[in-house]
Amino acid sequence: MDMTLEVIPLPVSDIDRARDFYRDKVGFHVDIDQEVMPGLRIVQLTPPGSGCSIALGDSLWKMTPGPTPEPGSYQGLQLCVADIRAAHAELVARGLDVSEPVQYAPSDGATFMYFKDPDGNGWSVQEYRRRAEEPLHKVLGDLAGA
Repeated sequence: MDMTLEVIPLPVSDIDRARDFYRDKVGFHVDIDQEVMPGLRIVQLTPPGSGCSIALGDSLWKMTPGPTPEPGSYQGLQLCVADIRAAHAELVARGLDVSEPVQYAPSDGATFMYFKDPDGNGWSVQEYRRRAEEPLHKVLGDLAGA
């Protein structure tokens, strides 16, 4: 049985502010912004090139068992890019307050930069240069064919 991780609900305090932030400053595509059933508005956004989206919703947490996470409580969400310098320049040009890239080791995958959304949810951006020649969707497609 195949399983794919495609949507991560993200706790935010203001859906419109979060949608605008992820769309305008981070560059995510807005896939859905609608009331999907009475009283449940969903905003789903996807990073360019990604197979996984984030979902913002005002009543989303009432549909799932367990405690409701507080806005800003998610840390360690991670994006990957093939060129962190180019990504940094684009994000800064969009007005995102993002840290300078930090290289922790010379190996591929060891350079990161960081930002937070308006609620304080924490993101890292990892440079994985290998993705320029081997996009994840191609790697996974090749594995599925093996």
